[in-house]
Amino acid sequence: MNEVDPATAAIERAMVAIRRSQTRRTLNRLPGAGPVIDPTVFAVLDAVAEADGEHTVGDIAATLHVDQPRASRLVARAVADGLLERHADQSDARRVRLRTTAAARTALQRARAVRQAAFGRATEAWPEADRVEFARLLTRFVADFRAVADDPAST
Repeated sequence: MNEVDPATAAIERAMVAIRRSQTRRTLNRLPGAGPVIDPTVFAVLDAVAEADGEHTVGDIAATLHVDQPRASRLVARAVADGLLERHADQSDARRVRLRTTAAARTALQRARAVRQAAFGRATEAWPEADRVEFARLLTRFVADFRAVADDPAST
């Protein structure tokens, strides 16, 4: 096995810790959280919202890097929970478009506000320059990681 440099190992450990901290139980403990949507369903809602409120099941599968049957199950759950609505595509009757409901938009806004407040508290003692640099580097990392994950040659 190739030896990993210490910085890469530290990044991997931090990313695992972040993933573990995004459980429903942890998110429920944040002040103001209210009822928390299951993180897997939340990811579907987030994907639809990022696409200006409309997406197809195929789009969800591609965005979340899951297969079509898994995406269909997640969408069905969100529809059953009253968080997504299905609408016929006016340009192609075979396609179904998904839209977030008012309940989903409210839940997304609340979740973002709660997370942003928690992130703000976690970094409130940091100098502003550190916060700005962390935001820049984390955003860059996410984009670069997405490019690696989306590259079929990398797997």
